[in-house]
Amino acid sequence: MSRSVQIVLLCEDSQHEAFARRFLSKVGWTIRDIRVEKAPKGSGSGEQFIRNRFPIEVKAFRSQKHHVSIALLVMMDGDQKGVEGRLNELDNACRERDIPPRSSDERVLVFVPTWRIETWLAYLEGEAVDETKRDYPRLRRKRDCRQHAETLVSMCQNNMLRQPAPSSLVAACEEYNRWNSRLQRR
Repeated sequence: MSRSVQIVLLCEDSQHEAFARRFLSKVGWTIRDIRVEKAPKGSGSGEQFIRNRFPIEVKAFRSQKHHVSIALLVMMDGDQKGVEGRLNELDNACRERDIPPRSSDERVLVFVPTWRIETWLAYLEGEAVDETKRDYPRLRRKRDCRQHAETLVSMCQNNMLRQPAPSSLVAACEEYNRWNSRLQRR
């Protein structure tokens, strides 16, 4: 018996997975609602895995015959390319496979922490951050991001990011708010 997946999470690594799961949990989703496609450890670039897998997931998401999910959430580091650079790469990956890039009316959300998610975590702990700096500390345990994710959900829902907010986090809140009512658990 197959289970009904509501959200597909496409991510680079375990920290992205932990953060996204906690983010989605805060808005009412359970672990059973989420199918995770994560870059296999030790198999190369997580960013490359996302670029290769994104068109496949977009095509599956759009398939009316097998439409089982209501949203696709992608989480990938911006590194030196930033949000726009990564979005362009994903659009190009789709075009290379003759798949139209995502449109603004689709429930395909892309979160791009720049440089890395640790930038967001530092900001959500109250630090002033610089997205050109890439050496923010990692959490000791991936699951310790629960409060960070909950803080971000609250900030996004209330349109109250502390200033100055990293531009990649502003973009993520805009992505989330675009689909807030549709992503919340019914």
